[in-house]
Amino acid sequence: MTTDTTEPAAREKDASPGAEQPQGATRSERLTSLAQQHGALVALLVMVLVASLSFDSFLTGDNLENMAVSSAFLAVVALGMTFVIITGGIDLSVGYVFALGGVLAAWGSQYGTLVALILPLAVCGLIGLVNGLLIARARLAPFIVTLAAMLLARGVLLSVTDEGSTTYLVDKDAFFARLGQEKLLGIGLPVWITVALFGLGALVLRRSRFGQYVYAVGGNEDAAALMGAPVARTKIAVYTLSGLCAGLAGALNAAWLMSGVTILGTGMELEAISAVVIGGTLLTGGFGFISGSLVGVLLLKVIQNVINQIGSLDSAYQQVVSGAFLALVVIAQTWLGRRRRML
Repeated sequence: MTTDTTEPAAREKDASPGAEQPQGATRSERLTSLAQQHGALVALLVMVLVASLSFDSFLTGDNLENMAVSSAFLAVVALGMTFVIITGGIDLSVGYVFALGGVLAAWGSQYGTLVALILPLAVCGLIGLVNGLLIARARLAPFIVTLAAMLLARGVLLSVTDEGSTTYLVDKDAFFARLGQEKLLGIGLPVWITVALFGLGALVLRRSRFGQYVYAVGGNEDAAALMGAPVARTKIAVYTLSGLCAGLAGALNAAWLMSGVTILGTGMELEAISAVVIGGTLLTGGFGFISGSLVGVLLLKVIQNVINQIGSLDSAYQQVVSGAFLALVVIAQTWLGRRRRML
C-alpha cells in the first residue's frame, strides 16, 4: 500500500514543469529531462532563425502580428486540451465546439457584449461538462464520448445557421468587435487575452492543489484515488475547462473576423492535440506543462507561415509537414520516456 501511494507522488513531482531534478540525478538524466521539456522550444528558435534568414518578409511587423493573432485562437483551445491530456484523456469535440462558440457569439452580439460572451461560454461549457460527467461518472471512453459531442456540436451549429446557409455578422461599431479589432501597444487584444490565460493556466497547474490532482490522475488514477484525490471531479473539471476554452476561442475569433463563420474549426482538434504533444505533454498522461503547449502552437504556425512564404507549395503541404513532425515528436517522446525509466 505504501509503494502505491508514494510512486505517483514522486511521478507527479517529476512531471511538474517547474519541478527540480532530484538530488543525485546524473547528467544523462538531466539532459534527457531537458530534451523532453524544451525540445520544441529549440526547434522553434531554429525555425525562426532559418525563416528570418530565408525570407525578408518573415520578420516584418505585419507578418508577425498576423501569426500572433491567428495563433491566439488555437492556443486558447490547446490550453484546455493540455489539462485534458495530462489527465490521460482526449477531447475530439473542440473543433466544432470552437465553431459553435463563434456562431453563438456573433448571433448574440446583436444583444450586447455580455450576451455575446456568456452565451458561447454557457453552451460550450455545458458540452464540456456533459463530456466530463459521462467520462468520469459513467466511465465511458473519452474517445467515444468526445466524438459524440463533436457530432452534437456540429448538429447544433447546422441548426442555428440553417444548414450553414446563414452567416451572422458582428456590427463593426459594437463593443464586442473591439475585443478582436483593438490593439494594445501595437498588439491585438486576442494575443494579450491569450497570454493572460496561459499565465493563469500555468499558475493553476503548477501552484494549486487542483493542478497536483491533474498530474496525479494522469500519472496513476487508482493510486491518486488512494491518496484522496477527487478523481471524478478532476476529470469533470478538465473537460468543462476544455469546452470553455474552445467556446471562448470561438467568440474571440468571431470578434476578430466580425462574423460567425461555420466552416472554421474543422480539424482544429487535431491541431490542438498536435500542439500539446509537440510541446512535450505525453499522450499517456501524467507529464506536461502549459508553456510547452504555447511553444507547440507557435511552432506549427511558423511552419505554416514558412510554407506560405515559399509560395510554390499549396496548403496541403502544411498538413503533411505537421503530421510528419508530430510523428517524429511522438517517437522522440517515447524514446526519451523509456530512457528516463532506464536511468
